[in-house]
Amino acid sequence: MLPLVSITVFLPLLGALVLVALPRSSARTAHRLGVGVAALTFIGALWIWARGVGDGFSQVEEVEWIPSLGAAYRVGVDGISLPLLLLTALVFLVALVFSSKVEARATSYVALFLLLETASLGVFVALDMVLFYVFWDVTLVGMYFIIAGWGYADRQRAAITFFLYTLLGSLPLLLAILALYLGSDPRTFDMRVMVDSPPLAGLAAMLTLVALLVAFAIKTPVFPFHTWLPAAHVEAPTAGSVVLAGVMLKLGTYGLVRFALQMTPDAYRSAATVVIVVAVITVLYGALAALAQSDLKRMVAYTSVNHMGYVVLGVTAAAATSDAGARSLALNGAVLQMVSHGLVTSALFLLVGMIQDRTGTREMGELGGLLRSVPRLGWAFVLAAFASLGLPGLAHFPAEFQVFLGTFEVYPVAAALSVLGIAITAALYLRAIQVAFLGEPPERLASLPDLSPRELWAVVPLLLLTILVGIAPRLVLDVISRVG
Repeated sequence: MLPLVSITVFLPLLGALVLVALPRSSARTAHRLGVGVAALTFIGALWIWARGVGDGFSQVEEVEWIPSLGAAYRVGVDGISLPLLLLTALVFLVALVFSSKVEARATSYVALFLLLETASLGVFVALDMVLFYVFWDVTLVGMYFIIAGWGYADRQRAAITFFLYTLLGSLPLLLAILALYLGSDPRTFDMRVMVDSPPLAGLAAMLTLVALLVAFAIKTPVFPFHTWLPAAHVEAPTAGSVVLAGVMLKLGTYGLVRFALQMTPDAYRSAATVVIVVAVITVLYGALAALAQSDLKRMVAYTSVNHMGYVVLGVTAAAATSDAGARSLALNGAVLQMVSHGLVTSALFLLVGMIQDRTGTREMGELGGLLRSVPRLGWAFVLAAFASLGLPGLAHFPAEFQVFLGTFEVYPVAAALSVLGIAITAALYLRAIQVAFLGEPPERLASLPDLSPRELWAVVPLLLLTILVGIAPRLVLDVISRVG
């Protein structure tokens, strides 16, 4: 059988190597190659989706690597990783389409995005802990150089802060992987074995869980490990913010499901109340911090903290309950929230970048009347904002509704408090729409160009899928539920 998962994962890396090897390629050639490779990768992800998944892991590809250690090249998908694989391929494609206007060092820019795409896809399909860790760390390198090389004024500090935070988060992950390996009998790095038969118990399991929670809390991020995120988003180029929000934050929550929930389930159940408190604080803090912002991009960045808090809430509620129905609701909602956040927040960062390109500012007080001067851009932002605040019929609603239902079965007070986050999010987006988009535009904003074909190709697929997932969430939930 065609090793479709491996081909899809490594195709962007091959494209990056070809691009670097080309002698003196022009910016236009670099962008065409990058978009072409990303499009082929997306087709590969669609093909994997069409093949489908059974209960447990499917489409597994395995080659011996370090047999003396029990490490091998193992990749495959299940109901949790498959939607995130497809989301990753889509987000990188739209990011590269939007980036096709970048002229400065275009070859390096596109090559780094393609390298980052391979690493991100690899995290979601890795079934060997060593392979997972390699892909995990390579994502840090790619995003560091993207922020540092093509970001805004304070990009160097933001890139270093991002790299140090996330690298330090990798160290407890490595320790946890070693603990899981040493606890297995026979010793193996095979993640399928760890999921089927969690190897640790007692104090060893709890210490391993703590290491995992720290690693994934930084990556997600949750309060109080979130401080690297706003600066990284604000200083990153628009496409970098899209990938950071749409894909890289999901690496943390995916790890929370795959490692903490599935490999240390008893310890997670014991610690669930503490994690729930952190999740509720993250939800409310993210929403309140976003409400306090006047910079559109920083506002959207803090809403990511809020929305990823809902994911942690759902995963932890699933860990805490023995009721199969509540567990399924909470976990399915959490994974669907990862997908919906990837679609909605990617669109919002694209639109904020388009506003900045036209007006030279992201400050709401310096904007106004954008629905009149750039109606297509304005209405696209309104749609994405309504999706982000959880309007029924759009992608966040079915995800958050399931998270709240599943959590309410176990932690009713936490669920009730977290619902306040939606009210605060609604207030901050309605304020942003009123200040920046309604009314008469000032003279300097009266004749701005509306969305170009390149921008439409980037943002419209995200908005259409936001509507589709909101109307027909079963298209994704039927896949997510196929977890053994």
